Amino acid sequence: MEKRFDPWSSNIQNYESAFDEFGLSKFNDNLKLNHYFFERNIIIAHRDFDKVYKKIKEKKPFVQMTGIATSGKLHLGHKIDIDLFVFFSKFKNSKNYFALSDIDAYCSREKIKSMEEAKKYAVNNLAHILALGVPLKAIYAQSKKEPRYYEFIFEISKKITKNMFEAVYGHLDLGKIEASLLQYADILHPQLKEYEGKMPSLTGIGLDQDSHARMTRDLARKFNLELSSFIYFLHQSGLRQGSKMSSSMPETAIYLDDSQQEIKKKIQHAFTGGLTSAEEQRKKGGNPDICKVHEILKFHNPDTKFVKEIYERCRKGNILCGECKQICSDFVSDMLKKHQEKVKKFIPIANKFY
Repeated sequence: MEKRFDPWSSNIQNYESAFDEFGLSKFNDNLKLNHYFFERNIIIAHRDFDKVYKKIKEKKPFVQMTGIATSGKLHLGHKIDIDLFVFFSKFKNSKNYFALSDIDAYCSREKIKSMEEAKKYAVNNLAHILALGVPLKAIYAQSKKEPRYYEFIFEISKKITKNMFEAVYGHLDLGKIEASLLQYADILHPQLKEYEGKMPSLTGIGLDQDSHARMTRDLARKFNLELSSFIYFLHQSGLRQGSKMSSSMPETAIYLDDSQQEIKKKIQHAFTGGLTSAEEQRKKGGNPDICKVHEILKFHNPDTKFVKEIYERCRKGNILCGECKQICSDFVSDMLKKHQEKVKKFIPIANKFY
């Protein structure tokens, strides 16, 4: 039986085994770019990233594509994907496509009861996405695309059999089939002659989305397109032990529109790598590798020297969890306060977009 991840529910624990099982390539220093995601090994694997890296170095065009399912409020976990897109969008040779995946959200998320609801979230999401630096000209909504895009979805559907879909995903849920067709079209359509033409393309995803990546690459062969490249980032986990940051579990997530009070409360209750007493922790040191508070700093604080310093102080017992939580709370509060001020300016643009 083929090994697989479920892109709608996987919570991956063993990343190392996935490299061997799915044929992913680990990042080496020769492919790393100047961003702390690469520096801190938040980017962990790739499929054919060397093709895109070559285009970047040669200052030749490549496609960059990603998207967000508009099924709820955005949290810090979503921000990682958006930050990565913004980084690559700054290369002058990148052709950028960012999907507001409103139809996907309606089809694949049971909690979204209508397209109207998905579009309402899309307006909110769009204001945040623009505030984070995604260029407006890169953004499109699935529900507002031109006819060629929808034609391509039906062309894709004729290339996939029941057995192919079951082999990759293990089920035939109709809504998720529809959502998957949209995702394949989102990633591949920029290479059509009506858009950018055939060229290397890049999409950043979590490892749990690799089923979509493999199917997309198979379809690229069938349409004589360049095989899509993917880079895989670590998911930021949830604030509770053993949980991932998820909109379906609000207590595990810090949302981009959380108040200062909510941010402080959530960080104060986050799971840490501290020991049972301050005395013991000063003597033996804490464990930042399992600490949700340190993880927030690792994923979102751009000052690598500072993040490393906090890490070492924790390991040596020179900082206790209370102080670290305060540092993290101050950082996140300040970051999101500034972000939320920017969001206000983009709300009129987001409303006009729909």
